[in-house]
Amino acid sequence: MKKILYSRYDKTKISALPRVVFGGRVIVVITEKEAEKAVDFLLTQPVLGIDTETRPSFKKGRINQVALLQVSTHEVCFLFRLNLIGMSPAVIRLLEDKTVPKIGLSLHDDLMMLGKRGDFNRGYFIDLQDKVKEIGVEDMSLQKLFANFFGQRISKRDQLSNWESDVLSDKQKLYASTDAWTCILIYEELLRLEQTGDYELIKVEHDIQKDTVTEG
Repeated sequence: MKKILYSRYDKTKISALPRVVFGGRVIVVITEKEAEKAVDFLLTQPVLGIDTETRPSFKKGRINQVALLQVSTHEVCFLFRLNLIGMSPAVIRLLEDKTVPKIGLSLHDDLMMLGKRGDFNRGYFIDLQDKVKEIGVEDMSLQKLFANFFGQRISKRDQLSNWESDVLSDKQKLYASTDAWTCILIYEELLRLEQTGDYELIKVEHDIQKDTVTEG
């Protein structure tokens, strides 16, 4: 039976879906030595999911610097606390790597924010917003994409929490790692569907609620 996909997923249905969370190991990186070990490991992997988090600003015109870079494999997610270690040599080495595909969403925004912390040459990145268009999916948010492809819900409840806290809460760690990890799942499912053609796309002409174009 072919997988049913929608060109636009009805956001009002997401709250009723079962929640998905990252079930692997989460490692918080707060020193350059830890960053070196993490990057050495990550660059041995076949594919990585990537995302960033920034402390929200409630003052007009003020934008905080990116505080967290989360990079995940299927089993482990590293949370690089950039507000503590900055754009360290290991982090730059990871971002400039051209061998391992790094899958994210709205990567233009993430990479621009990372560039404000320190200069680097962009390595091998794949943006899901570009990939899904190839099979006719128009959704731009990670939450809607995951609901569309897997029928599960990603919680966005902790998105606006303080990512510069002295210690990240368990909820923050779970939120950040889930976002990076699910990018891998969507990408691999996209590849499978492109190779097998095992899907049917239903064209939705009018969306009930507009997509959020960017993800923090």
